[in-house]
Amino acid sequence: MANKYQIRSISLPSRSHPSTIRIEEELSKLKTWEGSSTSTSESIDTGLSLLEDLYLCLDDLLNMASAQQVISHHKGDKCVEEVLDGSVRILDICGITRDTMLQIKENVQALHSALRRRKGDSSVETSVAEYKIFAKKMKKNVNKLITSLKQMDGKFGVSPLVDLDHHLAAVIRVLREVILMNLSVFQFILSFFTVSSSNSKATKWLLVAKLMHKGVKPCEDNSQNVNELQCVEAALSTLLSEGTNDEKMQVAHERLEALENAIESVENGLESVFRRLIKTRASLLNIISQ
Repeated sequence: MANKYQIRSISLPSRSHPSTIRIEEELSKLKTWEGSSTSTSESIDTGLSLLEDLYLCLDDLLNMASAQQVISHHKGDKCVEEVLDGSVRILDICGITRDTMLQIKENVQALHSALRRRKGDSSVETSVAEYKIFAKKMKKNVNKLITSLKQMDGKFGVSPLVDLDHHLAAVIRVLREVILMNLSVFQFILSFFTVSSSNSKATKWLLVAKLMHKGVKPCEDNSQNVNELQCVEAALSTLLSEGTNDEKMQVAHERLEALENAIESVENGLESVFRRLIKTRASLLNIISQ
């Protein structure tokens, strides 16, 4: 399933500046990932890894004397201020995404722990109900954040780069592209946790439940395109509708463990990207202060 959060792209120049070629190559890899990614933690991990590689190349660019000189010489210009503002916004968004991941992890772990201590069907129903209340609120908040990211995407990088030095225009253009790619990756991460009614209708959940009843793990069934969170929700629905026998509880435990592992993996990737974002922001501020 192609990434439905694929965003607007600023066309790169037909004649690239030598200093930006490596960044453009990494951007091309991320755009290929954008077009083929699926709503799974594995796709998210791949996207975050590619994003980190992109920032390694960006660090090399910002360490080049020629790039530092051209940015410093034009400090205060609208195009430079725009990427400075974009860099701090991306940091904020990454921080919010990390906080959201932590909340989800804590609630999933609390649910898993409660199911391990279950004292009867009523306690399971209570624990699942509490988790569903959290999940509903979380999805609402995440959808609002995705909407704000889309709005930022529509407004960012719209000022023309005409009448600029060729080197400056090339540097600003790739900095814009890097920020826009961040928006796309973060939207994709957040979309992992927003299973909307439009793509999880009752008929689909019935099919998933039937697969689970037959012993087929939907997370391993590629035709369903379901992620770890969807597998957990299907398992919880089965517990409520068909009871809490040992087999169904085992499936629920396996799905919760898979989701916990997925969250931990994404958290690690986000942490690495967050450190890169801080370093890039510091590099830009150092250049401007020269």
